[in-house]
Amino acid sequence: MVLYTSPFPNSFLSVLHSFSWGLIFPCYWLADRLVGSFVPTTYEKRQRADDPCYFHALCIIITTPIYLALLVASLPFALIGFLLWSPLQSARRPYIYSRLKDKNHANGATLLTEWKAAGSGKSFCFGSANVCLLPDSLARFNNVFNTQARAKEIGRRIRNGASRPQIKIYIDSPTNTSISAASFSSLVSPQAGDNRTVNAGIKRTTSMEYKGENCGSNNGEESREDKGGSGEPHEGEENTCIVRINGEENGHMSDAEADTVNGQARASGPAEPSLEGDAEVSKTPNHKQKEGDSGSLDSCSASRESLVKVRVGDGTVDQSTVNNKLLYKASIMKKTSVRKKKHTDETFDHEISAFFPANLDFLCLQEVFDKRAAEKLKEQLHHYFEYIVYDVGVYSCHSCCSFKFVNSGLLFASRYPVMDAAYHCYPNGRGMDSLASKGALFLKVQVGSTPQDQRIVGYISCTHLQAIAGDTTVRCEQLDMLQDWLSEFRKSTSSSSTANPEELVAFDVLCGDLNFDNCSSEDKLEQQHSLFTHYKDPCRVGPGEDKPWAIGTLLDPEGLYDEEVCTPDNLQKVLESEEGRKGYLVYPTSKNHGSSQKGRKASLKGNGRRIDYMLYTEEGLYLEWKVEVEEFSFITQLAGLTDHLPVAMRLVVSTGEDDP
Repeated sequence: MVLYTSPFPNSFLSVLHSFSWGLIFPCYWLADRLVGSFVPTTYEKRQRADDPCYFHALCIIITTPIYLALLVASLPFALIGFLLWSPLQSARRPYIYSRLKDKNHANGATLLTEWKAAGSGKSFCFGSANVCLLPDSLARFNNVFNTQARAKEIGRRIRNGASRPQIKIYIDSPTNTSISAASFSSLVSPQAGDNRTVNAGIKRTTSMEYKGENCGSNNGEESREDKGGSGEPHEGEENTCIVRINGEENGHMSDAEADTVNGQARASGPAEPSLEGDAEVSKTPNHKQKEGDSGSLDSCSASRESLVKVRVGDGTVDQSTVNNKLLYKASIMKKTSVRKKKHTDETFDHEISAFFPANLDFLCLQEVFDKRAAEKLKEQLHHYFEYIVYDVGVYSCHSCCSFKFVNSGLLFASRYPVMDAAYHCYPNGRGMDSLASKGALFLKVQVGSTPQDQRIVGYISCTHLQAIAGDTTVRCEQLDMLQDWLSEFRKSTSSSSTANPEELVAFDVLCGDLNFDNCSSEDKLEQQHSLFTHYKDPCRVGPGEDKPWAIGTLLDPEGLYDEEVCTPDNLQKVLESEEGRKGYLVYPTSKNHGSSQKGRKASLKGNGRRIDYMLYTEEGLYLEWKVEVEEFSFITQLAGLTDHLPVAMRLVVSTGEDDP
């Protein structure tokens, strides 16, 4: 299958489309600005409350007539542009495939050789997030704004989090000798204050700056310029540092060890300032870094915690030597005493993390509706992901029964080569959702090859279902179509037979914003859908019941800019406590309770509405291989930038001692 690298089959149609959109854009931009000026966010309301001169109100009074006059003047040109733009959509392709052009920093081909070296198998990490990149006037209804700046910052945070060095944790304790979650965390540290107990609870990842060697750089453009053509490791390469923590029995640290930690923190030099300052990003409150804010790894503020003892390779690295190396961000893993694992028989690690997982392989995003924001996001993600599929969907009346003003909002990024891609639009959208070409994106990626030159492939599906509450029947129909389309895609892209397999399927993952949770009484039909008999949900016990450690992924928009949750570290700490979750997560609805959000929270089970899913299946994979979940994470790194929590899952594909 040929991947589409441009939206139209020839340059003439592309130029004509650009011309028509150029006629439409002034009217679109003015309307967006005009509506947005009357839909303030809570952050803007707080700022205006402190304005004794009512300066903003005066600006609105002055600019509104100007916007209206310009809007009326631009309408004739927009109408002409629309008459040209609409018919062109019948020739438009359903997505744009972008591959990193700089071959010096492309590593997709190198990753394919890792499977042979792995021998017994390999792990793959998947991430999913709803980023709410709507036109600014519409995004404000979700209490977020400045879409263009948010897109750039979201891309920067994702790539910085994913390109962190992978650090393995060893805890020397009479009662705990296991390796802690290597890919999600970096350092083990006691809790702040007097509580020095390392509990067996859910892990929490916070931040600090440290300097170490044998690790890849976090700052994309700047580090590349410094490296030039030296051939040093670049972003995304797996570089492992090892940290060993010595503790007393029951996980307590001695006073001497605690003093050593504090002494090293005081002895460490000041952090280097960020090299990626951006005036546009500073327009929104989400990008103002505070003390301890680690959401963006470019922050110049360091955490109060520090290293205990670092061992890189076989030698112990002296603190003064470490401080003279390249600057990196690492995460500090903490065993929090607030939430404990209730099910000790859980087969995989799970945590609330302030970072996207290190060495993230695949990323699926939803609600990337704004085209200009999609370009900015793509530009940032390309510093880490070599392959990106974006601008997915259809416009006008093409292939769908109703007129579509915006695309599907889906975006896919991968470190591995994309072999095939297909998109389908849901024809049964209702209300406001019918104006967007919501649908499903199906992808086939190559992740390796066997010594017999058999391709090792994986399937990933990304979707966004009907959002309007109460449209249970619509969502169930969309889930039915999703399964049928996925089955058709696998059949049409398979080049193997049972007798002579040319390809070996390693995994099949489905993720996205499904807009229903597993605890609401109004979502019972979706909870019992046949999709969950074929795909496994790591957070789910059964219909209507989630695992105790699973939390909601839908944030209460009214609290996005509160001091307690406006940074990744702060949001992480809040979500670790039950009271914190009740204050800042949207909880399941119930027919037996009133409409008051706070009234429902005290009586309903669950830890919030979990509407963002990561599912996997063992059906249709190579028979001799086994797929297991290694880690699952709820991520707070996009705090203040979106009203959803991203989720991540790491799968391990076990092949045995020998390759097939």
